[in-house]
Amino acid sequence: MRTKVLTIVGSIVLGACSLTAQSPQTMHGFVSDAECGASHGAPNPAVIACVKGCLKHGSPAVLVIDGKVYKIKGNIAAVTHYPGRNVTVTGTIDGDVVTVDSAALATPAKS
Repeated sequence: MRTKVLTIVGSIVLGACSLTAQSPQTMHGFVSDAECGASHGAPNPAVIACVKGCLKHGSPAVLVIDGKVYKIKGNIAAVTHYPGRNVTVTGTIDGDVVTVDSAALATPAKS
């Protein structure tokens, strides 16, 4: 009887864990820093220099997606490789944190 109860409880716990696991998704955003956040507009040489400078002086990198600023964890180096630029990121969002698996420079949309 005790074994049955433990088996059932274990199955419930494992099932709940699998429900909370998120699948990676593809997101498009802008690499900024915590100091400037979403204040920068489109990438240009001045914006790139600003973000690089802030990162160099210790401001953490952030990802701005649709005007919302997300903290970054996971593969941070993949994102900080593109300061002040638009990127395509694969990862998961949990609250205000993006866990990055990979990032690449976003290709401009063709009109």
